[in-house]
Amino acid sequence: MSDLGSEDAESGEAEKDIGEYEGDRDGEGRRHGLGKARLPNGDTYEGQYEHGLRSGHGTYRFKNGALYTGDYLQNKKHGKGVFFYPDGSKYAGDWVHDQRQGYGEYLYANGDTYTGEWANNKRHGQGTYVYKETGSKYVGCWVNGIQNGPAELIHLNHRFKGRFLNGKPLGRGKFIFDIGCEQHGEYIQPVQEKEEEDEDEPPLPLEPIWKVSEITKLTPWSLDDEELLVPKEGEGGEAEEGEIPSALDAEEGGDHPEGDAGEEGEEKREEEVNQDQEDQEITDFGG
Repeated sequence: MSDLGSEDAESGEAEKDIGEYEGDRDGEGRRHGLGKARLPNGDTYEGQYEHGLRSGHGTYRFKNGALYTGDYLQNKKHGKGVFFYPDGSKYAGDWVHDQRQGYGEYLYANGDTYTGEWANNKRHGQGTYVYKETGSKYVGCWVNGIQNGPAELIHLNHRFKGRFLNGKPLGRGKFIFDIGCEQHGEYIQPVQEKEEEDEDEPPLPLEPIWKVSEITKLTPWSLDDEELLVPKEGEGGEAEEGEIPSALDAEEGGDHPEGDAGEEGEEKREEEVNQDQEDQEITDFGG
């Protein structure tokens, strides 16, 4: 979420005499040091300024109930800060030029949490996503907000270790069960056959199918496990359904993590809330 519209308007207050300000100024009359400002749209800021721009620690309150408290640099959220969103969600962590970037924790409105690395406002790098409703959690790599790369999907009494691609498990991996066994195999992406009457319509994506290779006792982590995380060229074949539920069946009552309402639904909702707020702020100040 960005308060860029308000920042642009506030940066010109000294020249245009827009809004109210009470606090320190420099020799040229610009806001400098500690001060309080109220913008025409009802937003307020209290904190540090440097030569007319918000720089240092401060608290910005939005008229819609959102609040940011943390570091600023030249009117941008930059450094450490906490953002409380109108729907009750919260982000606490690193910011770079108004973007969630670095390391931080996001508490979603439904109680789900993500703790890990961020880039350009998206989950990116290593991180852990915990689903509050079931207690399951994804621990591993993210790319542009999507589960992608080596990871573990941990449930109450078992877990899956392997690779994910575009939010779905794919390639070699294994299920590890608390009863003392492991199921090795691979996820195969089935190829959908096109019917003649549906040639003009793109086929719906099919869920990967788990193909079992063997069941063993628990084994310690080794270099062989590292090989599980590297897909082999030319691997494939007709998939067979395993006797033990797959990651897709076992997670969230059959829902796949990419389509989980607590994660991607929250992300979409968050973007809509952010955009509505930014649009409103820009409207309040005439763009």
